[in-house]
Amino acid sequence: MDAFENEIRKLLKKETDIEIQIEVPKNESLGDYAVPCFEFSKQLKKSPSVIATEISEKLSSELFEKIIPTGPYINFFINPEKLSEETLKKIEKEKEEYGKSSEGKHQKIMIEFSSPNTNKPLHLGHVRNMLIGESLSRIYEKTGHEVVRGCLVNDRGVHICKSMLAYRRWGHHKLPDKKSDHFVGDFYVKFAKEVKEDESLDVKAQDMLRLWEAGDKETHELWKKMNDWVYEGFDETYKSLGIKFDKIYYESKIYEKAKEIAVESLKEGIFENDDKGNIIAPLKKYGFGEDKVVLRKDGTTVYITQDIYLAKKKFEDYKLDKSFYVVGSEQNLHFQQLFKILEMIKITKIENLKHVSYGMVNLPEGKMKSREGTVVDADDLVFEVVSLAKEEVNQRYNDLSEKEIEERSRKIGIGAIKFFILKMDASKDMVYNPKESVSFDGETGPYVQYAYARINSIFEKGDVKKLHHKIDYSLYDDKEKQVIKKIKEYPNIVSSSMKQFKPSLVARYLLDLSQMFNEYYHSHQILKESEELKNARLHLLDAIRIVIKDGLNLLGIDAVERM
Repeated sequence: MDAFENEIRKLLKKETDIEIQIEVPKNESLGDYAVPCFEFSKQLKKSPSVIATEISEKLSSELFEKIIPTGPYINFFINPEKLSEETLKKIEKEKEEYGKSSEGKHQKIMIEFSSPNTNKPLHLGHVRNMLIGESLSRIYEKTGHEVVRGCLVNDRGVHICKSMLAYRRWGHHKLPDKKSDHFVGDFYVKFAKEVKEDESLDVKAQDMLRLWEAGDKETHELWKKMNDWVYEGFDETYKSLGIKFDKIYYESKIYEKAKEIAVESLKEGIFENDDKGNIIAPLKKYGFGEDKVVLRKDGTTVYITQDIYLAKKKFEDYKLDKSFYVVGSEQNLHFQQLFKILEMIKITKIENLKHVSYGMVNLPEGKMKSREGTVVDADDLVFEVVSLAKEEVNQRYNDLSEKEIEERSRKIGIGAIKFFILKMDASKDMVYNPKESVSFDGETGPYVQYAYARINSIFEKGDVKKLHHKIDYSLYDDKEKQVIKKIKEYPNIVSSSMKQFKPSLVARYLLDLSQMFNEYYHSHQILKESEELKNARLHLLDAIRIVIKDGLNLLGIDAVERM
């Protein structure tokens, strides 16, 4: 809560002991804050409009230019000079802590994301998943939550056996001669090609799965060797994108244990048997179209069975308050069913669970190289975009060392991927355009990074080592006051992004702030003014710089000191 909201509560506490609601009007002509008086009328036995008029007449504060009634609302207009002083002093004091809150104090959550299969490399869809998961983790940490980054690895099943069978037939005990997860993925592609000519391969893959489930030593040795190759490759991709996990769960270690919950819930009368002898969760009575099988008659599990057990284990392992799942929108029904089942068997309430659903991500025509014709590998994507960023850097600068070019290109390229994906509403399908994403103009990561770097260059040109603390806040003009109002919004943007599960709100805010800065930069002198005005403007630029850097960090993007 900022100083202005605190002041409003303090002023109104003298007039009523009712808990007030503070709103931000959408129309600027109605002020910076508004307090509705509907609740007051019950206590004061007057109409909200009369109450608004009577109370506003009694209120005054140096923080507000005027306080006036508008119908049933009391509208507060911030004193512009006080807005500048309070906002810039707060940022100067808090620095990267600006925007941090205690909204999630004492709340422990797990955000589960990535969830790869160990038969192929991570692909473009995983990239969107990981970037959403990591950004939400940072946003939730910023708002005071204790966050556990979780990942479920799908490391067993017939799809894994397909790559294993292909390696056994055509691998000739060969060791990886390329990035190891790509090496394994090639055998999965090989299987898909060969099975078109020999359908018996599908039966043989099922046979291999049965051997694996029976604990066959030779099959398990091959499974472990190939999975280890994949994990090595995954780790390299995760590192390139700045992704880390606090806890990794493996399907192979939990799928059998999931059966126990189904059987126990049947005994307790929560689950039922259908006419085929399967154990089902009776969901029809809760408005679902059909009941859900949780354990087949032959004792084999289905996909949702392990999710039930994993949810139970996660809440027990970490004493979680809430659990969020970053998974594609094609699983919307699955999670609706899962959450209802978890509530039925009393693992947790539905309100403590959230499916962060996201849409498909595709490429425009002229797709980059893909191993399967439809799926773009994450590593290929990173290589392509960093190469495009390198072209941009080489065109713009001819005095950089090779090391500087590589480092800068990587930060810009990775930032371009992250920003372009995260600026989109996660719930919608999107098209990722590599060339557009690395542009220094337009709604891109490099555009925001460049705004940050430009502010740094101003400080370097002015040889400013340290700002003077005595600022004349009356010197700011209307355009500067608008910028200050914008940076004052940042904590609310972070909070809204957390509540709505939308990193896109942070990205959109950074674009708007960067555009405002660029317009300001082109219309104002900074270093060629009087010492007092120069100091005031540098004070403002430093605040913008702090907010941009922190916002980029919430998206998992490095600010670039020089561009």
